[in-house]
Amino acid sequence: MKAKKKNVIAIILGGGQGSRLYPLTETRSKPAVPIGGKYRLVDIPISNCLNSDIYRMFVLTQFNSASLNAHIKNTYNFSVFSHSFVDILAAEQTPDNPTWFQGTSDAVRQCMPHFLNHDFDYALILSGDQLYQMDFNEMIEAHIAAQADISIATLPVNAKDAPEFGILKTNSESCIEAFIEKPAAELLPQWESDVSDEMKAQGKHYLASMGIYIFNRKLLVELMKNPDTKDFGKEIIPQAVGHQKILSYQYEGYWTDIGNIDSFFEANIGLTDDIPQFNLFDNENKIYTRPRLLPPSKFQKTLIEKSLISEGCILNAKEIKKSVIGIRSRIGVDTVIQNSYVMGNDYYQSLEDMNEDIYNNKLLVGIGERCFINNALVDKNVRIGNDVHINGGKHLENCSNELYAVKDGIVVIKKGAIIPNNFVVK
Repeated sequence: MKAKKKNVIAIILGGGQGSRLYPLTETRSKPAVPIGGKYRLVDIPISNCLNSDIYRMFVLTQFNSASLNAHIKNTYNFSVFSHSFVDILAAEQTPDNPTWFQGTSDAVRQCMPHFLNHDFDYALILSGDQLYQMDFNEMIEAHIAAQADISIATLPVNAKDAPEFGILKTNSESCIEAFIEKPAAELLPQWESDVSDEMKAQGKHYLASMGIYIFNRKLLVELMKNPDTKDFGKEIIPQAVGHQKILSYQYEGYWTDIGNIDSFFEANIGLTDDIPQFNLFDNENKIYTRPRLLPPSKFQKTLIEKSLISEGCILNAKEIKKSVIGIRSRIGVDTVIQNSYVMGNDYYQSLEDMNEDIYNNKLLVGIGERCFINNALVDKNVRIGNDVHINGGKHLENCSNELYAVKDGIVVIKKGAIIPNNFVVK
């Protein structure tokens, strides 16, 4: 039995302050962080919904939401004759709710009046900071067929990764009987669940919660009446185990949580692999984003190896290796970019502006000449001068200043930073 489109609403959780993704979240919310050169993180769950014929979505956010609002307003416009929408619900103070969102379930609770204005039987609750491609129809169908109250998407993981997740234990009918948050390694033998032979062969015997849930409407309304529960993963789900029928929907594809700079960096650089685990080149699972109508990218004597180059770039670089180059990037002569994500720019400088900057000894928007950039994240609209040397790696200690931050060996050039000629980080 296939769930009718009109019976499902999607609730995309924008997350908190995003401190672990700082400085990328210094001026924008986590779902608005650019990924893959031309997308935003929020495009991933929205695209998964659209590819699954789910056309009614709410995005819940409370921090630095201006750029997220603009992106969604400029991207997801549906016919006036349809009931489709992507609505942003920012935290708001009301007589009943004088505080900001205190956690994932508290965010849903505070926004319940908006959801209840719509007809739905099932609420699909998603995270705004994960990278994956999933057909939610299959999960909804499994939920209905099992007559479940709650369904949780689960990912088989190995013993090394299991302590980083909430681990679920299932019975023979794939229903969840127990839950433990970040179990110690010595407890793991008690927490094995039935997984496919392929997963067993990879040593993945444990089921981790992916933070993707389906709730029946009536149950969700009932659960949200308790103001003391603030979070799905820490309170709602553990308290429901043993009292509600909770289905484990096993997902065996690529999934990663963009929780910190290291995972964000790896996810982007991973897109440059010969056969990346996250497939951008998929006819069936398109990633939707803002159509910017940019010109083709232009190259001059640039050696490009295993890299993604977005639209509208002007590249005179000597070499770009295993890197993602974002929209409208400008890179100067004899510059080498390796193992880096350059996010690009929000605008082009006109020739008049460039000549004026040159006349006033100001740096141009983009990356200058004879630079070397390795193991770096270069945020948008930076001005990097000539002969700049940035060599990230584990040899660097974590630090942060007005121009850049170092996290786990990755050098993050802050949005709009001006990096002078001959600047060195190594």
